[in-house]
Amino acid sequence: MCVELGEEISVEVNTRVRALEFLIQQKALTGVTEIVPTYSSLLVYYDPRVVAYDALCAAITELAPQATTAVLPPSRMVELPCCYDDPELGFDLEPAARRLGLSRDELVTLHAGAEYLVYFLGFTPGLPYMTGVPERIMIPRLDTPRVKTPPGSVGIGGIQCCVYSVESPGGFWILGRTPLALYDPGASEPTLLRPGDRVRFRRIARAEFEAIEAAAAAGTYRPVIS
Repeated sequence: MCVELGEEISVEVNTRVRALEFLIQQKALTGVTEIVPTYSSLLVYYDPRVVAYDALCAAITELAPQATTAVLPPSRMVELPCCYDDPELGFDLEPAARRLGLSRDELVTLHAGAEYLVYFLGFTPGLPYMTGVPERIMIPRLDTPRVKTPPGSVGIGGIQCCVYSVESPGGFWILGRTPLALYDPGASEPTLLRPGDRVRFRRIARAEFEAIEAAAAAGTYRPVIS
């Protein structure tokens, strides 16, 4: 079942999506097996042997008017350290800056100075689709997506910012890389970020990148989450 809550990509519509998902989970609606949020809709999987389609529609319709910011728990602020200064890590920084008519430092300052909102996770496990890209650095996605993008790569494209959670194809301009793993299938919480999180990037040098990467691999690094 697909529940449409709007037609545009906006914070307001996505807030309703996340709020309705939260309500369905809190109410533990009979027969619902999985909920997948997107920008403006929810895909609700259910067991038709347990609940009829019409009954589930009625239950969700009753909850929909309550789907507002008021029902959501407070959002988390997550700091992601990001190394922009090494061409090996931020391999699209220079061409993106040229296309935008900015210096490398201006592009980094604008990107790292913004606050991002995680709309939902998708494409690969733990990959966040985020809004909040400053208008000055909005840039169309790559004309030809690359075949491989390293995990941790921080990219922008259109109105979106994302962090690649695993190695995968991708069409975002890569400005830098975080040493933190966004997806760890062996962890008690496999994904670092959640829909509704606010995210800020902290600029770090390559030496700190490597130190955090080593500490994270050893299990001694704790992300800054407030």
